[in-house]
Amino acid sequence: MSKRLLINSLFIIFIITISYFSYYKFFKQQNKISEIEKINIEDTITSTNIIQDVNYSSQDIKGNEYILYASEGQIDLNNSKIIFLTKVRAKIKTIDGDVIEIQSNFGRYNIDNYDTIFSKKVKINYRDNEIRGNYVDFSLDNNSLIISKNVVYSNQKNLLEADVLEIDIATKNAKIFMYEKEKKVNIRSLNNYGNN
Repeated sequence: MSKRLLINSLFIIFIITISYFSYYKFFKQQNKISEIEKINIEDTITSTNIIQDVNYSSQDIKGNEYILYASEGQIDLNNSKIIFLTKVRAKIKTIDGDVIEIQSNFGRYNIDNYDTIFSKKVKINYRDNEIRGNYVDFSLDNNSLIISKNVVYSNQKNLLEADVLEIDIATKNAKIFMYEKEKKVNIRSLNNYGNN
């Protein structure tokens, strides 16, 4: 009986050993597969943070609509709610029917609150008015459009040069000023200018 017990014991030890190594090898293989998948996913996320033909549309509680287009967007790796844009175009359609069009070389868009910064060669068209500058900070929530850095405002009658132009989109009120108090906003009449 002791021989039989010894053989059974060896057989059980053999089965346990094979089971252990098979189990260990299987899970080690699964871990390798998981690590490879994780690396592939991380590579994909890193290499695909660029979006072609960006298009966002939003509306505030009052009914003003904001539509944004860009030829390319790049998600900020430190904050996935921020997208850096290239060749940007935007439209602000107010509830009273006005349309404000904005173009710029670059932009920064927040997908949470729709705040957008437009930079480099910014051009704004509103009715018969054209505004140019190098930097625009737009907030749909605050109904504000702040244009700065080499601001040139023109229409059929006047040309205005200033450091900053702030527009309240809801009321259409504007503030125009210079950073330094001793400097004055430069205003020229185009009718008189054309005759000189």
